[in-house]
Amino acid sequence: MPCQVVNGKEIALQYRTELKHGVEVLGQRGIVPRLTVILVGNDPASQIYVGNKERACREIGIASEVLRFPESFTEQELLAVVAKLNKAADVHGILVQLPLPDHIREERIIQAIQPQKDVDGLHPENIGNLLSGYPRLVPCTPLGCLHLLKKTGYQPAGKNAVVVGRSILVGKSVAALLLNADATVTVCHSQTKSLAEFTRQADILVVAVGRKGLITGSMIKPGAFVMDVGMNRLPTGKLAGDVDFASASEVAGWLTPVPGGVGPMTITMLLANTLKVAGYE
Repeated sequence: MPCQVVNGKEIALQYRTELKHGVEVLGQRGIVPRLTVILVGNDPASQIYVGNKERACREIGIASEVLRFPESFTEQELLAVVAKLNKAADVHGILVQLPLPDHIREERIIQAIQPQKDVDGLHPENIGNLLSGYPRLVPCTPLGCLHLLKKTGYQPAGKNAVVVGRSILVGKSVAALLLNADATVTVCHSQTKSLAEFTRQADILVVAVGRKGLITGSMIKPGAFVMDVGMNRLPTGKLAGDVDFASASEVAGWLTPVPGGVGPMTITMLLANTLKVAGYE
């Protein structure tokens, strides 16, 4: 069977059409979903990501605002802003753009966000719900990975899934989602010995490490569903994934490209989480 390249951009656009309908349904109930993004400092990548989120919100009708603060903004000042947003009845979602400046503890800021407004899904309460099998707000990239499986008609139940990477942002969270979907899950990481022995057993392979070309075709089980979550900036300015696309496409059954695979789903799931908080399931 020839490899199917999974068009995440196309799937994301289709889902955003559904979400736009959700905004209209909420509007009929007098609810305008609102997302507030906090950006501290001048990180160029963060500026781009925030701009993309603003545009995506605008396209489907979510009200959004970006609160921009200088690099010198203190942790206490940021906590005060979060506390104010927690109390704001018209703000449904709060997102603090990461990374934060070194003098601000990310974990403290994330824990300060009201769990019911944590559309990034990173608050310990939301992570705990996910690991307990009762997810409420789920980190956006892992949620996007599961949506890609769903939209391609792939059934994870009973499959062997291998996740390479153990961050809360992707690895551990996508492993929990796959486990909740009845897959048998193995998590690999930097200390895993003989990585290829694990990846070659995977019906579903999710790679989220941040190392260009880490996974080659010889490390993939024929016919596997391979999701490349890596985003590596090359000297040319182009993006490359953690999976060597050329060799992987000779073996895999399904393969997400970089860019245009998992990436477009991340912001789409942020929109979905915001609507969920506003009352649209």
